Amino acid sequence: MNLRNTTGVSEFLLRGFPSQPEVQRLLFPLFLSIYLLTLLGNVTIILLIRSDTHLLQTPMYFLLSHLALADLGFTSTTIPKALHNMLSQKKTISYPGCLAQMYFYMSFGNSDSFLLASMAYDRYVAICCPLRYSAMMSHKRCLQLATMSWVVPIIDSLLYTLLMSHVEFCDPEEIPHFFCDILPLLAICCSDTTLIEIMVMTEGVVEVVTPFVLIIISYALIFYTIMKIPSAVGKRKAFSTCGSHICVVVLFYGTVSWVYFKPNPKNLDRKDTAAAVMYTMVTPMLNPFIYSLRNSEMKAAMKRVIQQHF
Repeated sequence: MNLRNTTGVSEFLLRGFPSQPEVQRLLFPLFLSIYLLTLLGNVTIILLIRSDTHLLQTPMYFLLSHLALADLGFTSTTIPKALHNMLSQKKTISYPGCLAQMYFYMSFGNSDSFLLASMAYDRYVAICCPLRYSAMMSHKRCLQLATMSWVVPIIDSLLYTLLMSHVEFCDPEEIPHFFCDILPLLAICCSDTTLIEIMVMTEGVVEVVTPFVLIIISYALIFYTIMKIPSAVGKRKAFSTCGSHICVVVLFYGTVSWVYFKPNPKNLDRKDTAAAVMYTMVTPMLNPFIYSLRNSEMKAAMKRVIQQHF
């Protein structure tokens, strides 16, 4: 990737978090704990699914392993640098590092969005069309969903990064955020960014709004099917599982929409930073617990692996 620096900018100053030492001492252990829990939960999911040859070889767990991988990349793109800046006196990021962070952040984040939609579709087919599940969620279909979830964000993120590498930045180069995202970078651009801003809105519909709508439709049909279940216990179990999934979806898409789809998205404030913390840190940490670690099949696989090795 040829990132041409048109303005001689060598680094950016990240101004996302308060600079008071007492605030830094509070945020650092909190974010470090979130990151370690995220690593532990998602790595555990990937290893369990790859090692188990019985219960976890289904489309749901295949997609879940990809979601865990995307969450690992998503958090590792932003949190380690934020932790480093909290410990250092110079809270900067280099020009190439900033564009690289933006690229990987957008790639993994949008992959998350597509994978959540794919998993919702999988649950819809399993609950609403159980007799056709094997045909509708074949291995080929799963590979197609996973490939689309990775390829489309990678191409879009590359296009954004190439366009951003040709804009001019104002002096001083202070980014009002704790990582390099496209909106904070647009806020300090001095050149015409109309094309990029139009792309942000149009591509946002494709990569955020469309998957969210598909998720809502899938779970609406699931709830409709669940309501026809005669057993009260069956209804309660199904609602418990789907309700947890919906909470994660609302948390992820709600905070993303707050940041990217407000009237003037380039003007970021503390509320936007808090919302960014929710979808970049909290949601990837919660996904392993909600999607799998509360699952009886995942618990059984974990128990079997532990017994085999100890």
